[in-house]
Amino acid sequence: MAHLSDIEIAQAKELQHIKHIATKLNVKEDDLEMYGKYKAKLPLDLIDEEKIAKNNLVLVTALTPTPAGEGKTTVSIGLTEGLNKIGKQATVVLREPSLGPVFGIKGGAAGGGYSQVVPMEDINLHFTGDFNAIEKANNLLAALIDNNIQSSVNNLNIDPRTILWKRVIDMNDRALRQITIGLGGTGNGIPREDGFNITPASEVMAILCMAMNFDDLKKRLGDIFIGFTFDKKPVFARDLNAQDAMAILLKDAIKPNLVQTLEENPAIIHGGPFANIAQGTNTIIATKMGLSLSNYVVTEAGFGADLGAEKFLNIKSQYAGLNPKCVVLVATVRALRHHGGAKKEEYNTPNLERVENGFKNLEKHIENIRKFNIEPVVAINSFISDSEEEVNFVIEACAKLGVEAVVSEGWAKGGEGTKNLAKAVVNVVENKATQFKPLYDFKSPIKDKIEIIAKEIYGADGVTYDKKAELNLRRIDRLGFNDFAVCMAKTQKSFSDDDKLIGRPTGFTVNVREIEIAAGAQFVIPILGKMMRMPGLPAVPASENMSIDNNGVISGLS
Repeated sequence: MAHLSDIEIAQAKELQHIKHIATKLNVKEDDLEMYGKYKAKLPLDLIDEEKIAKNNLVLVTALTPTPAGEGKTTVSIGLTEGLNKIGKQATVVLREPSLGPVFGIKGGAAGGGYSQVVPMEDINLHFTGDFNAIEKANNLLAALIDNNIQSSVNNLNIDPRTILWKRVIDMNDRALRQITIGLGGTGNGIPREDGFNITPASEVMAILCMAMNFDDLKKRLGDIFIGFTFDKKPVFARDLNAQDAMAILLKDAIKPNLVQTLEENPAIIHGGPFANIAQGTNTIIATKMGLSLSNYVVTEAGFGADLGAEKFLNIKSQYAGLNPKCVVLVATVRALRHHGGAKKEEYNTPNLERVENGFKNLEKHIENIRKFNIEPVVAINSFISDSEEEVNFVIEACAKLGVEAVVSEGWAKGGEGTKNLAKAVVNVVENKATQFKPLYDFKSPIKDKIEIIAKEIYGADGVTYDKKAELNLRRIDRLGFNDFAVCMAKTQKSFSDDDKLIGRPTGFTVNVREIEIAAGAQFVIPILGKMMRMPGLPAVPASENMSIDNNGVISGLS
């Protein structure tokens, strides 16, 4: 059956009723909020801080990826299967996929081959409606803002030119990046410029992922910074009394979702911010839920370790008091060829020299993880085009750095193909784990935090700031937001802000174009280079190769 596509493998699997999966976590059926037979919400009262402190958190990240990605989700699921195979109680905790990549270029985010979470089609599409709830809460606030500008009652005197809040939709649609609203006469509102972000870039998504509980969620929603009045006073969502109405829309979305892997192990999936424009990790609540119910939790952070892992460690772990005990760096031979100078058409052609040159990228990621006082394990995500000499080179080069590199065959073999990786991870957790430490303190000045990330993680010589970014810094200072974390928006294709600088670039500076404020999430977002918060579709979208028959059987969704 190894020749089957991801979706055919998933459809061939007879799923267990979710109540049976819940028993592996000692969760009673009465505690589940069922969404059919194979999906359920978990109540927040299952979170137990004492158990969290005793259990083991493993983060999966990657080297700087090629456009197709290097398989972090597949490795995360496969590692969870492997840990269970060697007798450890393990749960995988992942983000929810966005419809933008599903119908765009990258595809879904449910793993692949024999390392998948299921029901795969549901997870990749509407799932339990969390993204829809986030979108509606975001757009409710947008409607309240424009209604207040139009109204003669309780008018806050908001200056429309200063409004920072954008609407969102969970789709790649470049035509919505910059729009004009309120046209058509006085009954349709006040004309002004506006725009859409993709739903994973919404601050409501970031807030859901940072919230510790429902009360914290409401407070953070109220703290959303909207803009200024005509007399230069800041306006927040709480000034519109928006927080409770928004929270009502999120009352179910705040609860993590329980599904299963192909090998009938528990999987918790919740939240879905991108890592290049947001914090790139699942919710704090979901991670803590997993750690409350399992001895081992495997989770992932988006794109390369310079993005998702940096944010997971500096922002999420520091804020939530998490202590990751091991970081798995996913590497593929094809990505090493890419960083060694191979063209796209050469990615699947063995070339030891390219791999040797490209190893510098992986080496920098290894160095970066150790700066957080955590020992990495390298997972070589196996592809049929890998040559034995290329794989052996990676294993030996990692060994010279004191890092164990293990071939991961989760896609082809499931848990049987990841037992060695699981053993390597357990070795680090049980014999080498130390107390994680962040790279910066929240109380450091914003510029200092930006420069620490740029110099220590990216390897930049320095940081430059456009005039707009300098104005933004003064605004941040005036509003008293200097203690916020820093969530960098940067290309995922390079350590630098120039996606053409592959490998391990040196002698470069990064430029901060502007800095957005996410006061509810309690971080600021420096935008580097040409980053945008609404992607566009590729010339040939993945949607063009999808079909559904009269029986509801889907093809081409992966």
